[in-house]
Amino acid sequence: MEKLIYVVWKPDDVAVEGFREELLSRTGAALLGLGVRALSVTLADERAVPGLRITRLSPTGFISLWVDTALDRAPIEAALGGVSARLAGYLALESVPLVSPHPAPPTGERLPGLYTVAFLQKPDSLTYAEWLERWQLQHPRVAIETQRTFLYIQNVLVRAVTADAPPWVAIVEEAFPAAAAADPMVFYRASSPEMLAAQQRRMMQSCERFIDFARFETQPMSAYVLKAFA
Repeated sequence: MEKLIYVVWKPDDVAVEGFREELLSRTGAALLGLGVRALSVTLADERAVPGLRITRLSPTGFISLWVDTALDRAPIEAALGGVSARLAGYLALESVPLVSPHPAPPTGERLPGLYTVAFLQKPDSLTYAEWLERWQLQHPRVAIETQRTFLYIQNVLVRAVTADAPPWVAIVEEAFPAAAAADPMVFYRASSPEMLAAQQRRMMQSCERFIDFARFETQPMSAYVLKAFA
């Protein structure tokens, strides 16, 4: 089984609310009809809890699909390409260092809380092996210990499957309690200003080891599951 991620940009003349409803209804049904094993939609829509937003390319969101083989992806790309202004597809390896302890919301309803998504490019100063070790093996413990995260997903982008896809090497998904969006003490698991400063410093020092901030993108989004694994 393989995971495909398609980053999508909505057409300029379509409101994000309409784009969401299209993906969650007609297009979502079409994708489910193709026999995908699992399907989720993640969007920077008006329902997203406000949070840090740094973006140059401003993707509207991405679709995650699990399929028996990525070789048969043409109908998937046709369905998504028909409603998106731009489509960037990747074959991905998913790792979940922190599984949510909360029950999944009903099908098609938003996952509660602050949901942040980051798109990463490899710094030129690191080899791929160095970057992967720093991000995937060394950083998760720091992220989980310094932040009040309740879900942490690492998507390693193995290769692009569409032309002209941005050179991202990873997409990171993290979920936090909604209160974390407005209260740094909650976000950083801090009980005092001194602990807050220490947590922020530790987190930033770890991020600086593997993130090229000149090419870093992050947005708050909303996550919707249309089909979970049985």
